[in-house]
Amino acid sequence: MSGGAGSLEAVDRILNRGGDADDLLRAVVEALVEHGDCSWAGILFAEQGELVLGPEAGAPSPAARAQTPVLYEGSRVAELVTDGCDDQALLDRVALLISPYCLVGWDTGGVPWDSAS
Repeated sequence: MSGGAGSLEAVDRILNRGGDADDLLRAVVEALVEHGDCSWAGILFAEQGELVLGPEAGAPSPAARAQTPVLYEGSRVAELVTDGCDDQALLDRVALLISPYCLVGWDTGGVPWDSAS
């Protein structure tokens, strides 16, 4: 894969421009795939003790799956899930950067992610 610099710069640009958290998180997972660092990326939100898939991009290949905790003030609020990415430093940094955007509860009242946004 590409080595992470392009993805990290893209994630920084996305988050710096601001906007709705769901739009930002969608753009982040898309950037990880578009820059070639991951074949698939998604965010699992911690909801009432369970992990619920939110935005995702790319083509899943679970044989190469990695999960990186997204922590906010020491609490797991989500997991950054990727396929085909072997740059753990990149994933750790992205998880840190997106942590405040994963707080918005994502309580969609049982409506699937795509329908709620």
